[in-house]
Amino acid sequence: MDEIQARAGTRPHRTAEAIHTVTSATFGALVLEGTGPIAVEFMSYGCAHCRMLEPVLQQAAAMLKPKENTFRVNVAIEPELAANYNIEVTPTFVMFLDGSTVGRSEGPQPELSNILAVLTRPFE
Repeated sequence: MDEIQARAGTRPHRTAEAIHTVTSATFGALVLEGTGPIAVEFMSYGCAHCRMLEPVLQQAAAMLKPKENTFRVNVAIEPELAANYNIEVTPTFVMFLDGSTVGRSEGPQPELSNILAVLTRPFE
């Protein structure tokens, strides 16, 4: 079990190596109590733009590890969590630093340079 799983007390569903899916049960432990930069993608598997963004996001998340964690929240399964962060469109990225929100981006273009800028700019 890795550090992320140990902190959440559970095994999060992995959609890929670089991005872990969090739920309302694990969000507090992994994101709000997490240290350092954390990016959270609020997405839906029914969202065409989210699906188009997926391979580029995976690449960006892999490049940013271990200095930054990237998580995913499926808004179709976690509507209350999405409502807590006023998510109105998918994908929306919310960046956290030591548990506090420091940035937000809605529907970025699926180019690697754009995704890297969205995920890192709030932490510079």
